[in-house]
Amino acid sequence: MRFLTSLGGAAALGLVLSSQAFALDEIKFATNWLAQAEHGGFYQAVADGTYEKYGLKVEIVQGGPQAASRALMLAGKVEFYMAGNMLQPLNALAEDIPVVEVAAIFQKDPQVLITHPDAGLEKFEDLAKLPTIFMGTDGFASFFQWMKSAYPGFKDEQYKPYAFNPGPFLADKQSAQQGYITSEPFAIETEGGFKPQLFLLADYGFETYSTLIEGRKDYVEANKDLTQRFVDATIEGWYNYLYGDNAAANELIKKDNPEMTDDQIAFSIETMKSFGLVESGEALEKGIGCMTDEKQQAFYESMVKAGVVKDGIDIKSIYTTEFVCKGVGMNLKK
Repeated sequence: MRFLTSLGGAAALGLVLSSQAFALDEIKFATNWLAQAEHGGFYQAVADGTYEKYGLKVEIVQGGPQAASRALMLAGKVEFYMAGNMLQPLNALAEDIPVVEVAAIFQKDPQVLITHPDAGLEKFEDLAKLPTIFMGTDGFASFFQWMKSAYPGFKDEQYKPYAFNPGPFLADKQSAQQGYITSEPFAIETEGGFKPQLFLLADYGFETYSTLIEGRKDYVEANKDLTQRFVDATIEGWYNYLYGDNAAANELIKKDNPEMTDDQIAFSIETMKSFGLVESGEALEKGIGCMTDEKQQAFYESMVKAGVVKDGIDIKSIYTTEFVCKGVGMNLKK
């Protein structure tokens, strides 16, 4: 108090606020894959100082094939993790892993089935006529079980392992291949020399949120102000990445992942916009990151029907809408 008196009220207050401004809360955020445009809003908020504006110093810990990103969060080595979609927290709930989703950056899961344009397929259910669908084991255990439930006609015999190489699909015109709509179609256009036909599962009923911000329950409960600031700054980062100058963010992405190209980044950004991955549904009116109980319940019920998850669990324990749907950052959209 004598310190404040000797400096004078206004001057002292200014000094205190200035010192507080530099005392940034440090956060580590772990992604679930190598750096790419689909992580752009997070990198944008680092690159343009948005996190600092919210009193945060954020380090992005890049994921990848050998990365145990979620385990790092559970061990307290990082504060937040990027969950792929709602199946991850649903599985965590079944295993009593204490996580909670605090924001859904993608309103739509990017999972897509890719076909040849001259395969004679007009509707999603027409894919049941194909003898072969290349899928990973996780896809077979999740979205393919939903496909069989929601669209009778799909059969286990269609499944062939997908080795993350488009070669077998390119060689077989009567096949489909799984992928992320922001990534694999670009590789197929580049290698195959044709524009493939795309069936985004989210547009046919596989309505899970994706690219979620996940934290440990105890950490989020004990750090609500910090969590809110991280969510708000990230949302602003996404608006700025999609509609502002994203050059610096893209350079950070390429620094973390040198194999990423400008053409791939541009394709991914355009695809995110044109298919409404980030902005559709409730996010159009209430802002990026929004989640609703209705959509969460509908997806859960569809997974129960498909036999992917168990019935009778309390799904509201694995997500909260407390930090989202507030229109944050919508003024930044140009």
